[in-house]
Amino acid sequence: MSGAAGMEGVQGGFTSRFVTSSDGLKLHARLYGQPVSGRLPVLCLPGLSRNAGDFDVVARVLAAERQVVALDYRGRGLSDRDPNWQNYALPVELNDLLAVTTVLGLERAVFLGTSRGGLLTMLTTAARPTLIAGAILNDIGPVIDGAGLARIKSYLGRLPGPANWDEAVTLLKTISQSRFPALTDEDWRRQAGSIWMERDGRLDAAFDPALAKTLEAVNFDQPLPTLWPQFDGLGAVPVMVIRGANSDILSEGTVAAMAARRPDLDILTVPGQGHAPLLNDAPSIARIQAFVRRCDAA
Repeated sequence: MSGAAGMEGVQGGFTSRFVTSSDGLKLHARLYGQPVSGRLPVLCLPGLSRNAGDFDVVARVLAAERQVVALDYRGRGLSDRDPNWQNYALPVELNDLLAVTTVLGLERAVFLGTSRGGLLTMLTTAARPTLIAGAILNDIGPVIDGAGLARIKSYLGRLPGPANWDEAVTLLKTISQSRFPALTDEDWRRQAGSIWMERDGRLDAAFDPALAKTLEAVNFDQPLPTLWPQFDGLGAVPVMVIRGANSDILSEGTVAAMAARRPDLDILTVPGQGHAPLLNDAPSIARIQAFVRRCDAA
């Protein structure tokens, strides 16, 4: 189990909280807003190399009527890096997630999981099913397209360190603009601010480069394991799936198969975006807010 939570003040609309993992690492979470009676908190879980900053825009909107918690996994954002890269694994991160929710007193929440965060959401159905009051799976499902994962492997941990923020934005556009033609300059700058962090006057990746090792052993010539039983584990709660229209991780066929198993599945396709939608455009935020309110009522 984890130790007590620490606090590091309010920073621009959120409070930083730190929780000690079962193996002694300091895990960071952003807390937006306050608990509200009758309103479920929202737990935001980012993608493989991403962090709590990805949810800043949607979290601020949702926090007007409920508490929002956005997690940095170990080795990402402000959480400690693990000296053993093999601990960057879903079972370890699931244990971290459960430790954080316990220390923060989250007994039931709507999960908003982007990519890897959606996998952790589905895995939670077996580890602590009562914790999930609703699930939003952002560009992830029980079947993962290996081509998209291979693309991520091709650059994860291998990008050169940009000299400044303008160079960071240019680099980001080079690898992602074809899948995200709808993004504005402000969107690209916000994304860069989540992918890199300023340390000692330079820009460093906001994740441990050793994360790339977790993809080295994956055989992309073979079908990846599926998570249909874990998806079915969400059967007792409302579920929403968000897909980027240009996604190479979540196919239209997988979404259709999900809907066949869950006729009440709430489906949102985000135009002009790939893997994974940024969740900072007004239509997406409105749909997310409406879904979370339905979870309150359920």
